[in-house]
Amino acid sequence: MLSKYGRPIFARPLSQLVYWLRDTGVTPNMITFTGFALTAISAIILATGNFQLGGWLLFGAALFDMLDGALARITDQSSTFGAFLDSTLDRYSESVTFFALAYFYAQHPNARTELVLVFAILVGSLMVSYVKARAEALKVECKAGWLQRPERLFLLITSLILGWLVPVLWVLAIMTNVTALQRIYEVYWRLQLNRPPTENLVKSNDN
Repeated sequence: MLSKYGRPIFARPLSQLVYWLRDTGVTPNMITFTGFALTAISAIILATGNFQLGGWLLFGAALFDMLDGALARITDQSSTFGAFLDSTLDRYSESVTFFALAYFYAQHPNARTELVLVFAILVGSLMVSYVKARAEALKVECKAGWLQRPERLFLLITSLILGWLVPVLWVLAIMTNVTALQRIYEVYWRLQLNRPPTENLVKSNDN
């Protein structure tokens, strides 16, 4: 949802930046690595408990995440490895961010609930990505889910900057796993829809 409605808001200013980057000779993969580096710096700051500054840095990293694909398209440098690298570093970015939050909460003996929520979010977010990747390997389209990566990132950044982290952790912990279940059901439904009638007959005969 945010990919559909949020990206157009930043499209015009980012497009000017993309053309400037093209003229400087920067490559899409360099942008990808820069965005990840910003995320890693943000994670270090989050681990110290400075959530607002960490949130702003994470926002900057998110902008870089939007730039690499756009730069690849206008410079005709789109590649299979580039897409693979971008997706892989996205997973690492989420992991280091929530690992940093887990580290922070682990220092506080009264923050056991928050620590559990962070781990639940990490499991859910990784499962959302894994289900889609596994579905694509089976040549099954999988785009369902209320809380995909842009929505997760938007909620996390907003909560860090505005100081709403704990309530949003609850939302993320629940809805990331709901999203994974939505995708599992979508894959099941699509496979059932495309299954030849003879497959049903064979299974009934086996029983």
